[in-house]
Amino acid sequence: MTLDQRELRDALGQFPTGVVIVTGIAANGEFVGMTMSSFNSVSLDPPLVLFSVHKNALSFVHWQSMKYYAINVLGEDQEELSNRFARAKGDKWQGLKPAKGKSGMPVIPGALVTFECEAYARYEGGDHEIFVGKVVQLHQNRHEHDHPLIFAGGRYGKLDKTAHKAPAEIGDLHGWVADLGGM
Repeated sequence: MTLDQRELRDALGQFPTGVVIVTGIAANGEFVGMTMSSFNSVSLDPPLVLFSVHKNALSFVHWQSMKYYAINVLGEDQEELSNRFARAKGDKWQGLKPAKGKSGMPVIPGALVTFECEAYARYEGGDHEIFVGKVVQLHQNRHEHDHPLIFAGGRYGKLDKTAHKAPAEIGDLHGWVADLGGM
């Protein structure tokens, strides 16, 4: 069965994601960064996260050779930065003064959270490559009442300010580690 790519993309867009900018330094010393919604947790022990990059991306070759990178989770007030780093060309860093993380990677100022990562593994993923990073530093830069930038259905969105916490008895839903009730 062949799926229509536009239909698949629209269906996948029904799943809201957060927005991150992954940053690093290319072998030539140039700062590299891209907006992504393909960020996810993998493991707590060891602390692993992942993102994926389209193989036709202009900076794809740079990501393949990086030993470290930083994943910056954007706040709902950082939509302009998301748009800037989503573009294939242009000076994404113009007027932006990134902080320097402990690993030396450029860190987006004002990000909600930054995960500094050491390259851990890469996997084939069709027209993308999946990058797994081991978190070596964690920076929580915002107050607990700030909200992440959300993307769904081809649009940015915001969390409802009256959202409720999940009940403690269901666990954290991280990989469904809660008691499976005899399963």
